[in-house]
Parts: sequence; structure tokens; C-alpha cells
Amino acid sequence: MTLQPASVPNSTLTKATILSASEVDALIDEHFPAIHFGARTLSIDALTERGALVRLKAHPKNLRPGNTVSGPAMFTLVDYGVYVAILAHLGDKALQSVTTSITLNFMNRPQPGDVIAEINLLKIGKRLIVTEMKIFAEGSPEMVAHATATYAMPSR
Repeated sequence: MTLQPASVPNSTLTKATILSASEVDALIDEHFPAIHFGARTLSIDALTERGALVRLKAHPKNLRPGNTVSGPAMFTLVDYGVYVAILAHLGDKALQSVTTSITLNFMNRPQPGDVIAEINLLKIGKRLIVTEMKIFAEGSPEMVAHATATYAMPSR
């Protein structure tokens, strides 16, 4: 499958350059199906002009003692969300992109249920992509976590 939106400068990304959620899902299913190991709990809610909205669906595998969503599950949501946003905006040329850093700050304890991350692509450079995420428990206005992440694009 070859899906590539038009290559455009960072400041001119528009809806016309973004892959659809089904196209991004197809890329992930074809090239990285292991992300859904155990249960398909990660999904794309929306793709935006500068990022994505992704969801970690409620599932017992994502809970830790104390009946709260686990940190590793939220970390996975962050990494997945960044990858989704990058694929949506850069197409299959970004399949080989890799995480170089993630900083995740837990702010409030989420109750069991869906967790939603809003990903914002802050900078799309030739080599590095810098992002920010706000993470919420569904139905709550309070952020449960905040993250920043940097991905590296492969050498050409």
C-alpha cells in the first residue's frame, strides 16, 4: 500500500494533506499489527489539521491495582497517538519513524474507563517531529496526564 499526502511546508498543512483514519488504520494493521496484541483497545477518534485525537478503550488489561488506568497503558496511548498523527500527515514515508523521547507527567488519577489523548504536532522538521499531548479520562474536563514526544524520521 502506498499512501502519501502531498509534501508541504510545516506552516501550510491543510485537511487536504491528511490521510483518513481508515487509511492510517490500514497502514498500522499492515505494518505494525502487534500494537493491538491482546485486545484492540487503541483507536483513532479524529485526525486534525495539526494532530490527532486517539482513544484507549476501557479494558481490564489496562487497569492496575487500585482500579485506575495504568501508566504503561497511557504511555502506549501516547506513543500510538504520535505515530498515528505522523502517519496521517506524512503518509507511508513515515512508517520507519521512531520514538526518540517521551516525557509523560501524570497529573490526576483516571477512573476506569476510556482515556483520550489530544496530539498536537508542534514541529515537523526534516529529521525530527516534536509533539505535545493532553490526556483526559472520558467525560472529565481535568487533564490526567501531559506528555511531550519527539520522533525521528529515517535517513533517506
